[in-house]
Amino acid sequence: MRSDPADYQFFAPRNLHAVIALLAGEPGQWQPLAGGTDVMVLYGAGHLPHKKFVNIWNLPELRAITESPSEIQIGAAATYTDIRNHPAIQQNFPMLVTAASWTGGIANQNRGTLGGNIANASPAADSPPALLAYDAGILLTSVRGDRRIPYQNFHLAYKKTALAPDELIRAIALPKKFAHHLHHARKVGARQAQAISKVSLAAAGQLSDGVIADLRLAVGSVAPIPLRLTKLESALLGKSAASFPPSDLRRLLAEEIAPIDDIRSTSAYRSTVAANLIAEFLERLASPRQTLRANLDSAPSASHANSNPANETATNVTTANATLQSWNALSPAAAAAAILPCCGSQAWAVAMAAARPLADVPALLESSRQIWNALPPTDWLEAFRGHPRIGESQAPSSATAKSHEWSSQEQCQVAKSPEEVKQSLAEGNRLYEQKFNRIFIVCATGKSPSEILQILRRRLQNEETVELPEAANQQQEITRLRLKKWLNVAE
Repeated sequence: MRSDPADYQFFAPRNLHAVIALLAGEPGQWQPLAGGTDVMVLYGAGHLPHKKFVNIWNLPELRAITESPSEIQIGAAATYTDIRNHPAIQQNFPMLVTAASWTGGIANQNRGTLGGNIANASPAADSPPALLAYDAGILLTSVRGDRRIPYQNFHLAYKKTALAPDELIRAIALPKKFAHHLHHARKVGARQAQAISKVSLAAAGQLSDGVIADLRLAVGSVAPIPLRLTKLESALLGKSAASFPPSDLRRLLAEEIAPIDDIRSTSAYRSTVAANLIAEFLERLASPRQTLRANLDSAPSASHANSNPANETATNVTTANATLQSWNALSPAAAAAAILPCCGSQAWAVAMAAARPLADVPALLESSRQIWNALPPTDWLEAFRGHPRIGESQAPSSATAKSHEWSSQEQCQVAKSPEEVKQSLAEGNRLYEQKFNRIFIVCATGKSPSEILQILRRRLQNEETVELPEAANQQQEITRLRLKKWLNVAE
């Protein structure tokens, strides 16, 4: 049965001071409401327990993201879209950016807030493991003043937090001290996004003289609250990441987690997967190249994970590429900006910059392939939006100048095609966009206009579950060719 609006009160103060005064006047009676992504679901189903709501959406005091030399503070009402698009967060806290991309679809990311996700206190929430691994602090405010507590101390029990009845989460503070760590985020669920996790891991680590000098392991969906695995961290410090006994890892993990059987998974499955995810991270930490820094979410589906492997040989590839060497030496932000035109996905560019140093061109191309296949579809769609339609050489205004240049080169044959072919492509583009709500992506390099038209007509017959991976593979091939152009390497 749906809820009756007459049963609820809704108040929208104009500033933060008025909000906390209301909370103080009737402690525990007023429920802060920001994006409302959970509230509206419960309301629609008639299961909304609270009756009095105070609106904190769009309060400037809660939406700001500020940066200092030592930390970044994210306002509690900052959305996941705000987090995903913020350059300083991308550079310093890539696991949080990845977690933001896992949280629902684009509509939910535009409305859902970091503070709301924390206050909701679900052990399966996507952002808490990253916040735990990054030593986040929670800034709380009330009429009694402000206080700051470690996020690790915020969750007390299932759905129980350290938030007092008259308090509000004001901001989340993240210390900028992980520039030289390997960052690694993984989510195992029914899908890469828009699914509640069965197990999730956020891990950051650093080696010194071949042994683990610093380590942060945080997990979700394996206990009543999100957990930092402090016992396991302590046991691994000073040890070789490559030789820690798997039996010890499983034993120590079992002492810290308490997974349950539910409709999404079983306790035994969660325990096994959590151990495997940590072992995977330790393998990457022990790897000399440490090729993937963060942004590895749930394993790619079989429909695209093994397609277009792009295995590179040494033919026409020099191991001492001057452009690559210069790029390896850039700051993370500059490196991401420099490589972005090759793909168009911000998350891909940030992860590529974080994967450095990359020894040679084959290593760069392989890292690109792995990172691209690990991205959620929302990041694929961002890359697609940087291309012009087939038959239109002008890229969207959001694309970089280099992307404009490459788009014109890639479509040079189409630009010279007969008018009737151009009209057929335009009609095919219209039908494709009507069916899939995005532009048609194909690697046009080396293909005649007639070949492209034939491919377009064939793919118009695809279902979305087939078409999206195929479009992603085409984007991956475009990226591979652009990387070689960028490095001035012959195909």
